[in-house]
Amino acid sequence: MPDQPLAEVFGFPAGNLSPEAERYRNNKLCPYNNKVPSCTKDKANAPLGVCSIYNGDMVVITCPVRFRENWLIVEDAARFFFPPNTPWTSIQEIRLNDANGRSAGNIDFILVAYDDFGEVVDFGSLEVQAVYISGNVRRPFEYYMADRVNRKDMNWTSTNVRPDYLSSSRKRLVPQMIYKGGILKAWDKKQAVAIHEDFYNTLPSLPTVGPDQADIAWLVYGLDLNKTTNQYCLTRRKIVYTLFDKALEKISMSKPGDLDRFVSRLQGKLDEKLVNNHPPDAPTLLDLMDK
Repeated sequence: MPDQPLAEVFGFPAGNLSPEAERYRNNKLCPYNNKVPSCTKDKANAPLGVCSIYNGDMVVITCPVRFRENWLIVEDAARFFFPPNTPWTSIQEIRLNDANGRSAGNIDFILVAYDDFGEVVDFGSLEVQAVYISGNVRRPFEYYMADRVNRKDMNWTSTNVRPDYLSSSRKRLVPQMIYKGGILKAWDKKQAVAIHEDFYNTLPSLPTVGPDQADIAWLVYGLDLNKTTNQYCLTRRKIVYTLFDKALEKISMSKPGDLDRFVSRLQGKLDEKLVNNHPPDAPTLLDLMDK
């Protein structure tokens, strides 16, 4: 892998300087079905056009829009939600409210099944889980963009850019499952989560069930390089079927550390506290008067 973190920049490998790749970069375009033609990641007027980064031998998706290539994720979700030949469509960014009217957040996609009269007959939710980045990826991105011809093989390891899987699960995945997923579970609606394979592999092993018993499907994808086009392609790795409650319990509960080490740490803090609170050995005024 290159000695720099940028795997895809505006949809193309950093080393791909073809006219098509440069057209996307010069115009700051997104090739993966963003809401608008332009990339809007981070800042609309100065987008951070990094779709994925290198993590060892793995190319890791860091932009949720990157998952929309060829709409494979909605096709896979619809296959889980609805019987074959069911008419359906997808609606983006739907706000979900709780019983008190407070927002539980926006759902990335709601897939809606409808009848011959255009009436909703069923729906399911699809959430997209990209990965947070640790380190400053904008600096190498802007450095590369300023002179792509001479910097496509740059050496950039100083900022230690890497995927932050722990924050991605604790700050995004788990809260979404609790707040939004809990409401959908109460409504008895199926859910799907599109996730990169490297992120999924950091999660605890989830108890699986058959597709007919599942109420949540984990749609696991990777990126494979097409050497002919010199472009990465979104590829389904597997679909994992689970029960919502069992999956949430596994993901949200931390694996306990060593109890003896924790008790030892407590003992050290207690000893330190007792020593600091021990009365001084210096004689008091009464002791001196008695003499």
